[in-house]
Amino acid sequence: MLTKRKKTNEITKAQRHDTDTGSPEVQVAILTRRIEELSAHLDKNRKDKHSRRGLLGLVADRRRHLSYLEKTNKRAYGTLVRKLGLKK
Repeated sequence: MLTKRKKTNEITKAQRHDTDTGSPEVQVAILTRRIEELSAHLDKNRKDKHSRRGLLGLVADRRRHLSYLEKTNKRAYGTLVRKLGLKK
């Protein structure tokens, strides 16, 4: 589970300005952290099908945010992908 402190850390790493909490960069960073934690959970609990379905939804949501960001701001997209270690 993503604690408030972890979420705040992800927001501060990806935000555009001091009060930014909803930009695509921030949302992708939060989703990436949730995906990492859920993947670790599923490595231990292979039969947890409900969490696996939730993981697929998070991945699809992140993909949508990334495609939007790529269309609107290619420079921010490239920076974010490098920062988070994502490859497309």
